[in-house]
Amino acid sequence: MSDQGRLVAGRYRLVERVGRGGMGTVWRAEDELLGRQVAVKKLHVPDHSSPDAVRTLYERTRREARSAARISHPHVIVVHDVVEDEGLPCIVMEYVPSVTLDDAVKQRGALPADEVARIGLALTAALRAAHDIGVLHRDIKPANVLLGKDGRIVLTDFGIAMESGTETLTRTGELVGSIAFLAPERLRGLEAGPASDLWSLGVTLYRAVEGRQPFECGIPIETAYAIVSDPHEPPNDAGALTPVIEGLLVKEPEGRLDLPETEHLLRGSVTAGTAVLDAAVLPSRAERPARRGRATGRGRPAALWCGVAVVAASCVAGAALLWFPLSFGDPDDSRGESASAASAPSLPEGYRLEKQYGGLSVPVPVGWARSQLDGGEVAYVDPSGRVGLRVNVAEFAGSEALEHWRTTEEEQTRRDNPGYERVRMTSTTVRGRPGGYWEFTFDGKAREFRAVEVALADDDGTWYVVYLSAPDEEWSRYRPVFDTAVDGLRLPA
Repeated sequence: MSDQGRLVAGRYRLVERVGRGGMGTVWRAEDELLGRQVAVKKLHVPDHSSPDAVRTLYERTRREARSAARISHPHVIVVHDVVEDEGLPCIVMEYVPSVTLDDAVKQRGALPADEVARIGLALTAALRAAHDIGVLHRDIKPANVLLGKDGRIVLTDFGIAMESGTETLTRTGELVGSIAFLAPERLRGLEAGPASDLWSLGVTLYRAVEGRQPFECGIPIETAYAIVSDPHEPPNDAGALTPVIEGLLVKEPEGRLDLPETEHLLRGSVTAGTAVLDAAVLPSRAERPARRGRATGRGRPAALWCGVAVVAASCVAGAALLWFPLSFGDPDDSRGESASAASAPSLPEGYRLEKQYGGLSVPVPVGWARSQLDGGEVAYVDPSGRVGLRVNVAEFAGSEALEHWRTTEEEQTRRDNPGYERVRMTSTTVRGRPGGYWEFTFDGKAREFRAVEVALADDDGTWYVVYLSAPDEEWSRYRPVFDTAVDGLRLPA
C-alpha cells in the first residue's frame, strides 16, 4: 500500500514521493501544524536485516540529522526535526523544489563550464562550513547536489557523514559511499579525511562539465582499480575549470588542492555576469551527449542483481576454462542442515568467518575489504582491487535459479556484457541442496575476466547466491576462494 496521504508523527502529511536512495525514501509533505511544505526522509530497513544492522541504520539516520543540523549554511540542507513512524526514524528537512545535478546531466548532457564553476563554489562553501566543525560528508556526488528552481544550490544527504570524536559505524576495511566518487585512499582502506571530500568534489565537477566519469571503465571493480592506479582521462570541455579538476584529482591526498586553493581557482573560472544555474532553462548540450554507463552495471549478470547498488565489489568475468565439480560436498547428505554451521568444514588458514544479515555466514580471506551494499548484499574485495566476492539472498523470477538465468541470459546478460561467453550453466547440488551453477567469461576494458556463481535453496525456498570474479591470468589463484566460500557457507539455523 502506498504511503501517500499518510500522516507521520501526527503532523506531516505525505504528499508526493520525490526521491529514493540507498538509505531511505524522500517525500514532499505538508506540515499541518505550521502550514508549510517539508521533505520527510523515511528509513529503509532491508529484508533479513539483523538487529545489529537495524541499530546501525537507526544510528546513521540520527547522525545524518545531527551532522546536517550542526551546519548552518545556505548551501547545506536545513534539518527541522527527527520523528518516528511505524517504529522507524524519519528526518524532517526543508523542502527545496529542485532537480539533482545528476538528473540535470542525464537530461541535458554536459553543463557549461562557468555554471559548473558556480556549483563548485557553492559546494566548497558547504564543505568549508562542514569541515570547520569537524564533519566529513563522505558521499559527495551529483545525486546529492540539489539545483533549486530559485537558483539555490544545496548539498544534502549526510547519511554516511562522520563527525570527529564519534565512533565509526563501519568495521575495519568496510567501504561506504559510491564507488565512482570514492578517493583512492579510501579504496586502499585508509580513513577518510577532508581531502577525500575534495577528491569526490573533483569527480563531481568532472562529471558535470564532461557528462561522463573521469575513470569510466564500465566495470565497477575496474573503475576502482583505475581510481587507485591509473591516470584519469583529461577533460575536454572544462576550460578554465581544468586546473581545478586536475588539482582535485591528485591521487595522494597530501598533494591535492585544499579548500582555499579550490575556492580561489573556482572564482577565477567564473565568467562575470553569468546567471546561476537554473535547470529549468538551461539549453541542452544534445550535440555532444554524455557517455554514461548502464544503471545495471557492466560485467555482472544484470538481471540477478537488479536493484542492487553498484559499488567497488561489483565484479566481472574472466577467461580461463577450468574443470569444476558440479556437486559441492556429499550429494547424499539430505538432512536439511548440511549447510548449517554444524556441518560446515572448519575454516582454512588465512580465512575469517564473516557474519551477514539474518544469520548467514561465509568464509572470506583475511585482508579482503568488506563493503555493505544496498538491499543487504555484502561484497569483499581483495587488496589489489581486481577480485571480488559477493554474497546475497536472492528472489528469482522463475521457480529456480537455472530457469531465471536462462530467461535473462540473452535479453540482458549478453547485451550488457561485451564479449560475454557462457562456459557452463547447469543444475547442481550444494551439500545435498538443490542449486544452480553459472560460469562465464567477459572482456574487461584492460584485461580479460572470468566469473562463477552458485545459487542454492534453503528449506523454505530462500535462495543464497555466492559470486566471484577475477582476471583470467589469476583465475587459478583465486578460484579456491570461491570454492572455500561455497563449501563453508553457513545458512541461518
